Amino acid sequence: MKKVLLSFFLSTIFVFNLNSQVLEYKDVAGIFYKRCTSCHHEGSNMYSFMNYTKTNMYKVLIQNALVTDKMPPWKADTLYSRFMHERLISANEKANILNWIATGATMGDTTQAPPKPVYPPKYKLVGNADLTVTIPTFTSFATTQDIYVCFSMASNLTQDRIIRAFEIVPGNAPIVHHAVLSADTMGGYNGDLSGVCVNIPGNLELGAYAPGSQPIIFPSQAPLRTGIKLKAGSKVIIQMHYPKGSAGQIDSTKIRFYFYPSNETGIRLINVATPLQNWNMNIPANTTQTYSAYYPTSGTLAAPISLFAVFPHSHKLGKSMLLYAVNPGIDTIPMIRVNQWDFAWQDYYIYKKLLKIPAGYRLYAKHVFDNTTSNLNNPSNPPINAQAGFSTLDEMLFDGTMTLPYQVGDELIDMEAIVNSDTLLATNINKHLATQTSIRSMAFPNPFTNDVKIKYLLSNTGPVNLEITDLLGKVIYTKNENKVDAGMQEFNWNGKSIQNISMPCGVYFITLKTNGAQSTIKLIKQ
Repeated sequence: MKKVLLSFFLSTIFVFNLNSQVLEYKDVAGIFYKRCTSCHHEGSNMYSFMNYTKTNMYKVLIQNALVTDKMPPWKADTLYSRFMHERLISANEKANILNWIATGATMGDTTQAPPKPVYPPKYKLVGNADLTVTIPTFTSFATTQDIYVCFSMASNLTQDRIIRAFEIVPGNAPIVHHAVLSADTMGGYNGDLSGVCVNIPGNLELGAYAPGSQPIIFPSQAPLRTGIKLKAGSKVIIQMHYPKGSAGQIDSTKIRFYFYPSNETGIRLINVATPLQNWNMNIPANTTQTYSAYYPTSGTLAAPISLFAVFPHSHKLGKSMLLYAVNPGIDTIPMIRVNQWDFAWQDYYIYKKLLKIPAGYRLYAKHVFDNTTSNLNNPSNPPINAQAGFSTLDEMLFDGTMTLPYQVGDELIDMEAIVNSDTLLATNINKHLATQTSIRSMAFPNPFTNDVKIKYLLSNTGPVNLEITDLLGKVIYTKNENKVDAGMQEFNWNGKSIQNISMPCGVYFITLKTNGAQSTIKLIKQ
């Protein structure tokens, strides 16, 4: 009785490799759902990738965006620091989409695609908001240039309240590129509708919106209950970015606030500030310049802090940013690194766990500015001299933070788990998609005589079980992997092969199972 050698080779030496596979839409639909459709769905201001027809229509744009790393639009370097709500795509997922496009974007049987995520048609936070403010109905006048307008709305609060959560809801999503939210606690700011309101007004920064952004939900369950205090009489300020070509279209974006009860105790207040600033910058035309800032400007922190979020900010000459805390001559603590700044994608980056900055450290920021023609975002052509200032043609090193006074154990708190379990959240797309897994497997050669090679395509990360049965259903081999990444994969047992499996000539079945999905292929041994 002959014995079989069942081995799983690395994809680089696997004869029936990824590049030779003709993937179908059902094989990549789950990747689009998970990685793209939080922005690219019906009702958003982006192309929809919710079905084959629309996705296929934009395949060239998708290919270019993936090859150039333009999409997904996540600017923070994940090798440096990690944050909540990261918009990422794995190397395997990217390779599968590019392979699908390169081999003709085959439609196949679209009914075999995993279930689509369902996006809330209106709000992402459930229930009635405690305060809703809406910008005055505004008609965009952005013809050949993007415009930035700042609205000021009275909160009408008669007492201080602590914000538990809020969401920015575009009134006309297709023309809202992004928005930055703040507050004027003195109540004196009246807005700027000139179209060049590029500076973030107000003295209390709150958050930002971009397509796909999640609502801001502050941890409100033990061991961390926190929020931002909004003072009585404050004005709510929102900077709106409307893209060129949107002239004539109307918007009425609103902000929905949820507060803690007025008599609630035990809430740790977040301090929102912009500690890292540099107003002594000069960037001559056709040069690249580097500027930095420290906080405190001299000395070090007198007491430890817990960093909740960071908001790096420059204008269109910005090229890269690096922020960290430093204990001079001793140590550094990474905060954020942006290798390719994009003014169009600004947001608060919220840490998965509070980042402890001990006493004796100081915060440091370094920004690189590119005022040459090689900077495709340069607002001036030819380049002109630029300096620190508030207009589009000026530049800024203006980095914000959200912090708390440090308490023992802060750095161990899993904020992501607290926020994702919050009952305010109407939907959790990532949680939905994690349960919607598909798997497709293949064997080569088949029929085989001695050796057989097996690969499989997994739509989502998860556990995988392999089982080999004979024609009578007898199990002759099983293997479990606790966590396998999404994409084209193979079982890898440190280069070792399965030995000593008795497999006479005949028909066998290989079944792969994961999260309720399975794939079975018939295997014939000659």
